[in-house]
Amino acid sequence: MSLPPGFLDEIRNRTSLAQVVGRRVVWDARKSNQGKGDMWAPCPFHQEATPSFHVDDRKGYYYCFGCQAKGDVFTFVKETENVDFMEAVKILAAEAGMQMPARDPAAQAKADRGALLVEVCEAALKWFRLQLKTAAAAEARAYLSRRGLDPEACARWELGFAPPGWQGLWEHLRGAGTAAELILEAGLARPSDRGRDPYDTFRNRIVFPIRDGRGRAIAFGGRAMDPGDNAKYLNSPETPLFDKGRNLYNHAPARAAAGRGAPLIVAEGYMDVIALGEAGFGAAVAPLGTAITEAQLQLLWRIDPEPVIALDGDKAGLRAAERLMDLALPHLAPERTLRFALMPEGQDPDDLIRNGGAAAMQAALDRAAPLVDLLWRRETEGRLLDSPERRAAVDAALRAAVRRIADPSVRNHYGAEIAARRRALFQPQGADGSAPRAGARLGRGWTPPAAPRAATRASPLAAGAGATEGHLREAAILALLVRHPALIGEAEDRLERLDMADAGHARLLSALLDLAGAAPDVVATGLAERAGAETLEKLLSQPHLGVLPVLRADDPALAAQCLTEEIDKLLAERGLAREVAEAVADLTDRGDERVTWRLSEAAAANARAGRPDRQSGSEFDVAPNGVRLDRAERAALDGLLAEIGRTDGRKRGP
Repeated sequence: MSLPPGFLDEIRNRTSLAQVVGRRVVWDARKSNQGKGDMWAPCPFHQEATPSFHVDDRKGYYYCFGCQAKGDVFTFVKETENVDFMEAVKILAAEAGMQMPARDPAAQAKADRGALLVEVCEAALKWFRLQLKTAAAAEARAYLSRRGLDPEACARWELGFAPPGWQGLWEHLRGAGTAAELILEAGLARPSDRGRDPYDTFRNRIVFPIRDGRGRAIAFGGRAMDPGDNAKYLNSPETPLFDKGRNLYNHAPARAAAGRGAPLIVAEGYMDVIALGEAGFGAAVAPLGTAITEAQLQLLWRIDPEPVIALDGDKAGLRAAERLMDLALPHLAPERTLRFALMPEGQDPDDLIRNGGAAAMQAALDRAAPLVDLLWRRETEGRLLDSPERRAAVDAALRAAVRRIADPSVRNHYGAEIAARRRALFQPQGADGSAPRAGARLGRGWTPPAAPRAATRASPLAAGAGATEGHLREAAILALLVRHPALIGEAEDRLERLDMADAGHARLLSALLDLAGAAPDVVATGLAERAGAETLEKLLSQPHLGVLPVLRADDPALAAQCLTEEIDKLLAERGLAREVAEAVADLTDRGDERVTWRLSEAAAANARAGRPDRQSGSEFDVAPNGVRLDRAERAALDGLLAEIGRTDGRKRGP
């Protein structure tokens, strides 16, 4: 629906953002200035103790310095009410006393037709619910009772019954004056191919109403009472109201529950959702008789950034989970993923709750595995990895899956996680099951050294010179970014490839990447909020940083050059370390030419990073003995030596 120019601006003029936000937060009286519309509060979008959520009521915008949530009054209603943009406009227009504009004639006619179809579906639902109370539905009521649903629960979920007759609903709706074409268009009846009146779509079935995100009855699902029926479950056909690939069962109630903090659970069928809801898991939904589609996946992510997929604990359930994993991989993002809670063998969520109660279901949700676990399980479980070719096949499958992830940050983290698991899987073991030392032959036992104390292990010196140099280089890179925040965006792609060995450095880098493109004052405030003032203070207080001229000089070009060099060197060093670790894992009784080649290439790359050419703009050269020489000083020395040579030659004469 298109809105006339100025309509949204009029809503903004009539609405106070501070008043709308004030329903969800408690303003900090010491920090806020109500007279200027400058309001502060703990953020409603993430847990925090300090008020980092800022509302500028005069400009009509909000921003959180902790989680970077930002927007205007429409964005805030969308995020807090879990509604789409047009629904947010309708909510705010009603509060402002404004009428939504009329649509164009064609759109209005379509909307009017849709409203008539909704009325037909609502009338059919009332009739179905009445039939559940009749003698003809005795067997259906007994079945629901065996499934743990009493009359009150049936009423809460608006369950109904379609009698066995061919035209019960048809005759009821026609008798109430409903046009025949509306009944057919709503999918409640089907035309006869024998020249007779249309017959009911649902017959001798328990009926579940399907409502859209706005709570309107748009379709039905039916569970057959006859065990010999060809279709155990049957959904309404596609209609102008109902697209089964773009709707979810229990959508609106689940969205509301998720907005109150309940985890979004995706089950397989109607009875699973009802069982979850009755057990206290209100944010439960189900696809409508098919595998989850991309449209449904996007709908799930609009409700919750990390839905839990609770599928049946059988081979079919696992295959469904794997199909969904493949569908989700290209769309993964830092705030958009899935977790998988596979039920015990032969059980679905309904069975688990009836056998073990809500506690058993909660335990299954607590054990929900991240998507990377499911990916690893599919490619490695039951595979015999006794040859290089078989290991290479697993490698290729995992790498291909990771390459499908579009988001570079998520893709890099998946690659690092898979690489770590692969090294652990392919690492040869000693006779006692322990990992052997580098160069140890298979089958020989060995005694591992005593584990170092935590304080010793935490020291960078304990890891050797390479680790110490890497630690110092990490600190230099971060200090450069803190001193020159404009460089974050320029180097963002390469910074995302860095794996910081120090946990505090990793938190700082993550915070800096989140603040890419922000103003320097915003970076300073947001960095302290996200990474912690202590971590930032610890970084900047390191003694070796005080001797770096580039940190004291206000020279962005020199800072950019220095940052590029340090990132190159750290990437090369870490790349060499990874290659060495993987090569050690690949070694068996004898060497391998491929291992030697990989190590030589990695070493060459590391050497190139430490020996930049003149085109790179570096201020230093590296002498053959490894000493770094200032390029300007070296040029002056070369000139002096040349002059001495010429003078000496003149003195000697011919």
